Amino acid sequence: MQVVDILKPDAVKTILSCTSKKRLFHDLGELAENCYGLPASDVIDALIEREGLGPTGVGQGIALPHARLSGIDGVRGIFLRLEKPLNFDAIDRQPVDLVFALLAPENAGVDHLKALALVSRTLRSPSVCAKLRANSDTATLHTILTETQAA
Repeated sequence: MQVVDILKPDAVKTILSCTSKKRLFHDLGELAENCYGLPASDVIDALIEREGLGPTGVGQGIALPHARLSGIDGVRGIFLRLEKPLNFDAIDRQPVDLVFALLAPENAGVDHLKALALVSRTLRSPSVCAKLRANSDTATLHTILTETQAA
């Protein structure tokens, strides 16, 4: 599995301002509906429910919200670059500006975990994150994410 397998070019967006985690989940839900045909309300509810189990801010300005949903046929990704970092209750207490959300089927099993590990490895690279933070063009962001081969 590679990032290009789970992230469509139109599922990448730069957001100028986001005022709360809940608003961010609404933006992710709307993008999931537009890109993958998933009901926005289902995505929002699933992300909020998962976040209730514990924050998905992994540190260094990165969040990896994820959820399992019915009615989805494979793991799907959404990437948001926030112009203004958002408090996300991350483990290092730093605000988040890079958000890679993963949506998986309820019975995804190991595929969901493989996708989470892949995205985590990709965003663990300081050079990848620096490139993502230096660009706001969605096509460029998609290229940076999908050309990176996580070892």
